[in-house]
Formats: sequence, C-alpha cells, structure tokens
Amino acid sequence: MPTLFAIGYEVIGNPTVATYAAFGAFAMLLLADFPGTLLERLAAQTSLVAVGCVLISLATLVSRDPWLSAAAMFVVGFLVLFAGVVSSTLAGASTSILLSFILPVAAAAGPAAIPDRLLGWLLAGIVSVPAVALLWPVPRSDPLRSAAAEACQQLSARLTAEIAHWHGETGEDVDTAVSRAETALADLRATFLATPYRPSGLTTATRAVVRLVDELVWLSVILEQTANVRHRASDPTAREVKSAAAVLLDHAGRVLSLSNPPQDSLQDHLDDLVDARRAMEARALEIVELPRGVRPAEELVAALRPGSRAQELSFVVTGIAANIEITTAAEGRPWWRKLLGHRPPGLAGPMTSAQQRALAHVEPHSVWLRNSVRGAIALAGAVLIADLSGVQHSFWIVLGALSVLRSNALSTGQSAVRGLVGTTIGFAIGGLLVLLIGTSTELLWVLLPVAILAAGIAPAVSFTAGQAGFTVTLLILFNIISPAGWQVGLVRIEDVAIGCAVSLVVGTLFWPRGATGVFRQALTEAYAECAAYLWAVVESGTASHGSPTGADSAGLRAAAAARRLDDAFRAYLAERGHKRLSLAEVASLMTGVAGLRLTAQAVSELWPGDEMRRVDVPRAQLEVVIATERVTNWFTAMAQAITGSGTVPRALPEDGSSGRRIVEALDEDLASVTASEGSVRAHTVRLVWTSDHVDSARRLQELIEQPSRSAAGSSRRVDRPSG
Repeated sequence: MPTLFAIGYEVIGNPTVATYAAFGAFAMLLLADFPGTLLERLAAQTSLVAVGCVLISLATLVSRDPWLSAAAMFVVGFLVLFAGVVSSTLAGASTSILLSFILPVAAAAGPAAIPDRLLGWLLAGIVSVPAVALLWPVPRSDPLRSAAAEACQQLSARLTAEIAHWHGETGEDVDTAVSRAETALADLRATFLATPYRPSGLTTATRAVVRLVDELVWLSVILEQTANVRHRASDPTAREVKSAAAVLLDHAGRVLSLSNPPQDSLQDHLDDLVDARRAMEARALEIVELPRGVRPAEELVAALRPGSRAQELSFVVTGIAANIEITTAAEGRPWWRKLLGHRPPGLAGPMTSAQQRALAHVEPHSVWLRNSVRGAIALAGAVLIADLSGVQHSFWIVLGALSVLRSNALSTGQSAVRGLVGTTIGFAIGGLLVLLIGTSTELLWVLLPVAILAAGIAPAVSFTAGQAGFTVTLLILFNIISPAGWQVGLVRIEDVAIGCAVSLVVGTLFWPRGATGVFRQALTEAYAECAAYLWAVVESGTASHGSPTGADSAGLRAAAAARRLDDAFRAYLAERGHKRLSLAEVASLMTGVAGLRLTAQAVSELWPGDEMRRVDVPRAQLEVVIATERVTNWFTAMAQAITGSGTVPRALPEDGSSGRRIVEALDEDLASVTASEGSVRAHTVRLVWTSDHVDSARRLQELIEQPSRSAAGSSRRVDRPSG
C-alpha cells in the first residue's frame, strides 16, 4: 500500500491515482482473504479487480446527482450484500467490493475522472495478484474439510467398537470411542459456525463438503439412539451392513483428508456396502413368508427391525461417502474440464445451486434478506446525506455507516459507540504524531508502513482498536497529500459520527428486534416444512399410485427453510447481548431439523419412482400414514409454540403395537390382492421399514422437547408487551 501510494503520488504525480491505489491495496489484500487452492484464490483475486473496475466506472458516472447516487448505492449495496448468501467467497469479499463503489460515488466527479481512478485501482490489482501468490502464500487449508474427515474416522471407530461389543468380541473400549467421536463432532460444528456466513462456495468440491455437516451430526444421533440395542446374532446380514458402513466411513474420512489420502478407490468400499445392503434386503424378503398368517405379526416386525436400523445407517453413510466421492472427483478433473464446467454426476451446476440458495432467501423472514435491505438503506442514506451536506471527506460517512450496522438497534448503537471511541483514540494518537512531526512529510512516509501494519493487526484485538488504527493511517495518508494537521482527524470524527447516526436510525426503524425473533421464526418454519416433507414422502411412497412430484416440491421447501435457519442461527450467535437459550439447547433444536429432513430423505429412498411395482394394500397404508400424521403433527404444534402460539406437547410415547397393526392390516389386505409374491414381499418390508423411520422421527421428540419448551418460554417473555 505505501509503495503504490508513493508511485501514484511521487512518480505519476496524481493524488487521485495514489488514493485509489492505496485504498485498492487495502481492499484487496487486507479486507479480502479468499479460501481454496492457489489457482482458485488467484481467480477470485482477479475477479475482484474486474468487478471493482466496473463499479468504479458506474459510481463515477452517477456521482454528480445526489439522488441518483443514493439510488445506485441502494441497488449495488443490496446486490453485493445479498450475493453473499450464494457463496462464502462473495460474502467474505463484500466489504472490498462495496469499497470500490463507495469511494467514487461519495466523491462527485465527471467521466473525465474515470481513467485516473481506474489506473489507481488497476495498479493495486496488478500488485495484489502476485502478492497473494508470492508473499507468504497461504498453504491449502480447509478447516471444515479437515474437521469432517476427523469426524468420519472417529464415528467409524465408534461404530466398530459398538459392533464388537454387541457380539462379545474384544476391541476398543466403547466409552472411549464414543467420547472421541463426540469431541470430533463438536469440533466440526464449531468450525462450521465459526464464520458469520455459511462456509460454502460455488465450486463443486465446496458445495459437496458442506453437505457433510448435517449428515455426520445425524449419523451420531442414529448411533446414539441404537447404542443400547443389541442386534440378534441370527441376522448376520444386518451386522455385515454395519461393518461395511464402518469400513466405508473410515475410508471416506481418509479420502477427504488433505494430509494422508489413501491410494485405493472409495468406489470399491461403496460397492461393498451396496452389496451388503442388498444381501440384507434379500434376507428380509425371505423372512416375509407367504401365504400370510404363518408367523405372528409381532415376530415378523421384530425380525425386520434390525434390517430397518441397518438400512437407516447405510443410507446416511452412503450419502456421506457419495458427497466425498463427488468432492475428490471434482478436484481430480483436468483444468480444462473445470474451465468448461464439466462436473461429476450427482451434483447440480453452480448456476442452479446459486439460484436455489438465492430463492431460498427471497422470503420476508430471511435474516440475510433483512440484513441486505437494511445495509442497502443505510448506505444509500449515508451517500445522500454526504452529498447534500457537502462535507470534505464524504466517503467516511458511508464507511462509518457500513462498519457499525448490526442486526438490531441496540447492537448498532453499541458498535457506534465503539467506533466513535476508536476513531477518537486514533485521532488523539495521529494528531499527536502530526503535531510532533509538523510539516516533515519524510517522517510521515516512514511512519506510513508502520501505521498500515498496525491498522491490519488492530481488528484482531477489537473493533475499537481497528477503528483507531484505520484513523491513524488516514491521518498520515491525507497529511502527505494535503497537510492539514490534526484537523483531518477531527473531520473524520465528525463524518464517522454522521455515518453511525444513519446506521442507528436504520437499525431502529427496520426490524429493530434483531436476530432472536428471526431465529425463532426460522426455526418454526424449518420444523413445519420438514414435517410436511416427511408426511409427503410417506403419503406418496405408500400409495399404490403415488407420484413423487409433491414430495420433491416439499423437499425443496424443506431445504430452503433449513438454509434460512442456518443463516438466522449464525446471526443469533453473532449478535451481542444475553442469550435466553443455552448453546446446547439451540444445538439440539438445530439437530432436530437436520434429523427430520434426512429421515424424510431416507423414506424417499425406500420408495423408488414409477419403476417399482406397487401393491394396493389400503388398510396397511392407512396405518402408516396415520402414524406419520401423529408424529408430524407433534412437530408442527411444537414449532407453533416456539413463536408463542400454544404450548409444546409432550413427546409421543413409543407405540409398541404400531408395527403389529400394520402387519395385521396387511393380513386382511392381501386376501384380496392379486400380485406376484415378490411384489407383496417387497411392499411388506418397505411398509414396516417406513414405519420404523417414522418412529425414528418420533424418538427425536425426546431430544428436543425440553429445548423447545425453553424456546417457547423465552418467546413469551420476549413478546410480552412492556408498559
């Protein structure tokens, strides 16, 4: 930054070029930090330079008209902030992108100023690309991927230890294996929530990795639910499925690891699990003896239950391994296939994925949509006030508004105070330096690199320290261009105060209650949509003429609601202030959403599309649908209670007679059915296994009943009107 500033000011002799080169370097090398491989980071850096050029030109063209400037700032601000929901790369670069528009739009100039401004920005871009590659290039690091790999291997070790324990064999201590797996899962969730935005990009690999979090958390819940179930030795096929799943999970973790990937193929282990599951399904078909009535209904259900548990486990592990295989296949593509957009099968294209993510948040309760609108209004208002007031350095007003805007009025006010305190401290330090140095620009040049270094490190200390460091840097920078002494710092304090006031007003007027209310609403919608998804897949799957269209639509709505919940949860965690719910309670509620949605997906896997021959067994189908409706109605009522409508019902007790009623209904239905024996056997197994999946969703109620009561109680306390 000081080198570019010197080239622009001393060599080229143009203060505009110097200013844009300095701020461009600041934006590209300090405010943006792209993840991924070196090639991906360089591509992102180059894209940032190109986008900045477009925005600088556009901002300069509209800068002379205050109202046009404000309107353009609103549109650009909203698009840039909202685009972050599509990719964490865009979210991480949003401040840098906005700076390339704020700087020129807040300083009115004609089209003749565009070349000088672009030259300064391009100088910064030309330097930033090799700087990223050559000056301490960051080694490839993906914390989420590493944490997911470790979780895979520890869950595999837990499953292996439990299998050995169930069958009286020696092996690793189960308690030790469980403890290590829980620690790995906790680290994975902490890594996933470590950023204020969902850590996913538009690349094929990153989109596949981020799916693993929900699947691994749900796998741990499944293992916990079946930890005390001792599977009968007479069903060796179920054990083979579990053993194959453990091997696949361990291998998948090693494939995902960047440090020690294995040499053999993941597909071979996937095939082993598929073969084991098919053998188990064939065994289940043998258990279903025909004609009916040969064995008691209870005995038949009990014999099929281990297979159901193993099928549920294999579904999740197969999904985990498939996502990891997509990741490695995407990374193994030649560069020209990546350039042409050729992607492995099983994953939607980046544009389709981006569209789905964006549409998921075009909803009034989306915290990302609200924050994008709020930020756009604050930036537009700051630009308008800066233009109409005619202050000397108007872009400081806009930067002040951007830096302190938070999710509610209280948080914005607190940030405004810290911002003003930091600016005042920086003014005091910088003003003292300027007074001591006087008119000696040589000493200011010597201090500039030190000030920039301090400004880069200070935000790691606190927001206040960051504002102080930035103020000192600006004092030195502008005193080199146009010596004005300590008055420059005083102007910055005034301008930042105006920007903070704009943000405070916007935060007060637009959704001032912050992220807590939005989080509860998002939680309600996620549970309601996931419950509707489960009911839809059961209803369409068990019907003799079922169509997957309605279930597919319900699945898309459930996925969209889950995305909105994830972002609302991040905003809830980032928002300052007292949290009425403990993190453990909130984590349980989040796990419940993921489990309910993945259970619905597991049921949909049981009932393939039109190629499956259906059997019309109305009474048995009705029994399954009724059981599903009881379970999903509980989740719907619980979700409504979270927002203060009603009370959380008690978790439904286990219905031991449900499976018996299904089989007894089958006894009566099959008397009038004219179908091949194989179709009847398969339909019977699927019905019983569907019933077990629904019961797995019922067991989730025990996990979330108490946390949901706490959430409902906090909702009533928050919503109670104050005098």
